[in-house]
Amino acid sequence: MTEWGIAALAAGSALLGSLVTGWFARGAGEQQAEAARHAGNRQADAMLETVRMTLEEQRAARLHEARRQIYARYVEVVEAALLARRTGEGQPGDRPGLQRALGAVLLEGPDEVAGTARRFADLVGMSSSSLDDLERAGRDFTGAAQQVLRGGSV
Repeated sequence: MTEWGIAALAAGSALLGSLVTGWFARGAGEQQAEAARHAGNRQADAMLETVRMTLEEQRAARLHEARRQIYARYVEVVEAALLARRTGEGQPGDRPGLQRALGAVLLEGPDEVAGTARRFADLVGMSSSSLDDLERAGRDFTGAAQQVLRGGSV
């Protein structure tokens, strides 16, 4: 074989070796790109889940605070009605205040708390209801409200 033949054979071998190496390198690069894309998608999904959970926690905290304020207002009205019944002194505006607070509790719920609030309001409206009945109904409302606010089911 002549020097030109050997040189051509060496150049052809080098060229073929480069083509084969390039082919495998391209395949490995595609696999790495797919792995990176998959990892990016998982990271984006994790970020979206974190944002969703944060928003849900904030919504739950707002709901809890709104309920707490509504229930606290109703307890104030209950205590005022009980004091008026005990002392015989009451304001003519007590009944509308009770109805406004009751409406907020009925709107906010849940049903068990709303039911105990309605029972108290019904007893206040009945002249035949005893102070013991009113106090029991007030305690029932407070207990149901506390259970809801603590996260228990009512």
